[in-house]
Amino acid sequence: MPELTAAQIRAARALLDWTQPKLAEKTKLSVPTIRRMESERGPAASTAANVEAVRRALEDAGVVFLEPKEMKAGGAGVRLKK
Repeated sequence: MPELTAAQIRAARALLDWTQPKLAEKTKLSVPTIRRMESERGPAASTAANVEAVRRALEDAGVVFLEPKEMKAGGAGVRLKK
């Protein structure tokens, strides 16, 4: 399973039209934790359990995380399930 990036979390929230408080509510994490995971420090600054909670909540809502090189353009990304 690829590591999540801060940009992927922000993009996933945007696709779902979720605020940081809504993601915090869905994951049962605090807003400062979500904010920190979306910052320059990124998910690596959080616990594995917190990162998994974010991944699970976003995937359950229909987000698909793309690994680097999964697309022609190369970088990691996100999209919504059809």
